[in-house]
Amino acid sequence: MCCSSPPVCWKPLATPAPIAITTPAASASTWISTSTSRGTLLEDTSTAICWRSLGSSSSTWGRGTSTPSTSCLGAVTTKHYKDCIWREILLCITSHAREPGSTWALDSDEKNHQAVTEAMRVIGFSPEEVESIHRILAAILHLGNIEFVETEEDGPQKGGLAVAEEALVGYVAELTATPRDLVLRTLLARTVASGGRELIEKGHTVAEASYARDACAKAVYQRLFEWVVDRINGIMEPRGRDPRRDGKDTVIGVLDIYGFEVFPVNSFEQFCINYCNEKLQQLFIQLILKQEQEEYEREGIAWQSVEYFNNATIVELVERPHRGILAVLDEACSTAGPITDRIFLQTLDTHHRHHPHYSSRQLCPTDKTMEFGRDFRIKHYAGDVTYSVEGFIDKNRDSLFQDFKRLLYNSTDPTLRAMWPDGQQDITEVTKRPLTAGTLFKNSMVALVENLASKEPFYVRCIKPNEDKVAGRFDEAHCRHQVSYLGLLENVRVRRAGFASRQPYPRFLLRYKMTCEYTWPNHLLGSDREAVSALLEQHGLQGDVAFGHSKLFVRSPRTLVTLEQSRARLIPVIVLLLQKAWRGTLARWRCRRLRAIYTIMRWFRRHKVRAHLTDLQRRFQAARQPPLYGRDLVWPRPPAVLQPFQDTCHALFSRWRARQLVKNIPPSDMTQIKAKVAAMGALQGLRQDWGCQRAWARDYLSSGTDNPTASHLFAEQLKALREKDGFGTVLFSSHVRKVNRFRKRRDRALLLTDRHLYKLEPGRQYRVMRAVPLDAVTGLSVTSGRDQLVVLHARGYDDLVVCLHRSQPPLDNRVGELVGMLAAHCQGEGRALEVRVSDCIPLSQRGARRLISVEPRPEQPEPDFRCNRSAFTLLWPSH
Repeated sequence: MCCSSPPVCWKPLATPAPIAITTPAASASTWISTSTSRGTLLEDTSTAICWRSLGSSSSTWGRGTSTPSTSCLGAVTTKHYKDCIWREILLCITSHAREPGSTWALDSDEKNHQAVTEAMRVIGFSPEEVESIHRILAAILHLGNIEFVETEEDGPQKGGLAVAEEALVGYVAELTATPRDLVLRTLLARTVASGGRELIEKGHTVAEASYARDACAKAVYQRLFEWVVDRINGIMEPRGRDPRRDGKDTVIGVLDIYGFEVFPVNSFEQFCINYCNEKLQQLFIQLILKQEQEEYEREGIAWQSVEYFNNATIVELVERPHRGILAVLDEACSTAGPITDRIFLQTLDTHHRHHPHYSSRQLCPTDKTMEFGRDFRIKHYAGDVTYSVEGFIDKNRDSLFQDFKRLLYNSTDPTLRAMWPDGQQDITEVTKRPLTAGTLFKNSMVALVENLASKEPFYVRCIKPNEDKVAGRFDEAHCRHQVSYLGLLENVRVRRAGFASRQPYPRFLLRYKMTCEYTWPNHLLGSDREAVSALLEQHGLQGDVAFGHSKLFVRSPRTLVTLEQSRARLIPVIVLLLQKAWRGTLARWRCRRLRAIYTIMRWFRRHKVRAHLTDLQRRFQAARQPPLYGRDLVWPRPPAVLQPFQDTCHALFSRWRARQLVKNIPPSDMTQIKAKVAAMGALQGLRQDWGCQRAWARDYLSSGTDNPTASHLFAEQLKALREKDGFGTVLFSSHVRKVNRFRKRRDRALLLTDRHLYKLEPGRQYRVMRAVPLDAVTGLSVTSGRDQLVVLHARGYDDLVVCLHRSQPPLDNRVGELVGMLAAHCQGEGRALEVRVSDCIPLSQRGARRLISVEPRPEQPEPDFRCNRSAFTLLWPSH
């Protein structure tokens, strides 16, 4: 596995390395061409794309280089190197794999690696192919760190060459699936086949081995990049396409090219890129002129000669045989001996001394912007660019010998083997010198131009408004620079040299017909051409136009400006007219809709009301049947408009049903019914049992059942009190157990009339011990249990604490009866009675505050109180 290799350390060197692996910058132009062939432009220009990726200097990664802010990256893992190099391939893959509108934040190496892996999986790469790609990338990195040293004469290899760190050779052999001995021998020497099929092994010098190593690294990376491009094209290729059914012109090729590159220091990479733009600019102008001429002939307009800047002389300066810059550079690379970059520059000065687009410091000594022996300048169509010849020869020389091709072709990795089909050539076959990088680039450009010339191209120019990737910010200087170096001005000049604008007659008439009385709103002339002619005659512009078969050709932009100004003056008037008509139409539509809506609503409400009333009538037909009188009937859910009406009906029905039930009750039971209703309102849900299921006798002291021995004595006392106080009705009477403020517990009797509340002493013939006016009683408190504790509160009197007892049956629940009778009487008098339910009742006796609670006791025979200084406790039998 490539990840098992030890970490690699990148070391900064003084000279720039020939390997540069970068993330491509944003493209400046995109060409789209339709083709009748199945191949796309992406396949035909893979070499140019690869060299663009190798040539940018925005950020350099590779052997002997570092980022501008860091001199040494230190020891990092092979996975980190794979992510760094693979970042630019991610741009190509993720553009097809991710969903539209989604973005991936590549802010760490780990996220980069995950994004690449997921993108390759989605696009269709197999796990074996991904693993092989990782191995190849790691092998490139290890290969770039191999250094060579000359061995001493007494060493094992006398006067030879050796690898400084042989462990790196093992890593490269393992990652490329090739024998280690063959890798080492290929790095240190090369095999030359003579004419007599004789093989000669020639050892390298340190410089030759370094060149061969760098050429191998570049070639492996280039082949990998081309393989990825071909793989993506193969995945995207439509399946089952039939030219007879689908047609021939159904293939679209997309070519992403770059504008001119001008940096503080421009080297071989910028030279190749700018040469590419010169070549394509020449093609652009030719295609534009060709399209112009074809359109003029198609429309029946005489062709006029167009003056424009022809950059053919600049292209010839670069690619001219024998004397062009690339030819001189190839000659310098193939010449034996110490040929330096300075000698190469001197040769250029000799050949192009009088060329109008070439200059150097030697030819222009007064130009101090260039240095002697280093810089030369080419006047491109977009501007002047100064190039530094340092490294031109090294970057152009390609020392990829046949030994490397045979080595990688014999790899056991099928992916790597497929990238080197030319490695199957016989070792005894005589091979030519490999082509240089410049020659390969020129050949690729020639093929690209031929391919573009055979297609119907369309192109889109892209302008970056600023370098900060911020929305809403427009850097005018930055945009002017791009417009200049993209050649847009030349294209515009060519288009404006003839007729600046052309439009079909219907489109022209549709835009400007309001400016003429003969064409607004619709013309009645014989054709659109006659209508356009009448419009232009009214404005006096017929001398600046030409009439084609289907289009109007306008020579000067001033004509369009005049028409646009006339149109702009009339547009507000037309807009107001259209707004008035449209708003009136909308208002009428809205009025009709509202009328229809209100009519539908009115009839629908009537329907809902009628349906609801019919449903009520049907449900309550049997409501008069006793004994339930409609208690089990379910009221239907009314419409919102009938909710108040149904609430009123529900209240009326409840009163009617109550009347039906009450009218059958004897008058003697009405007092008991009213008391129970009052008790229910005060105790329902608060006390467990309040005696509503039994009959209420009220006056239990006069009953022979509850008071068999002393009922006659109580009757005599009751008669005397009635004569004395004049009360009319006995509301309640019962024996009680009371406790007073002195903590004394006694048996007493409680009498409640419609005038007074009496506390009687049963042992002395029911003598009156206290009489409290009933209107002074403000409330009473009871507990939530089954005990018979009652605390009566009166205004201006101590609270009376009693427990009802000595009832038949024993411990009968009579608290509810007392509460109901007193509450019903207070309601009849129109005053409120406060009834509190609490298990811990506060009371007041002569200003002393105490609490009273109930304690159930199974062994307690009779209810009684237990007293202490601050509280009372009722001991209640719980059996």
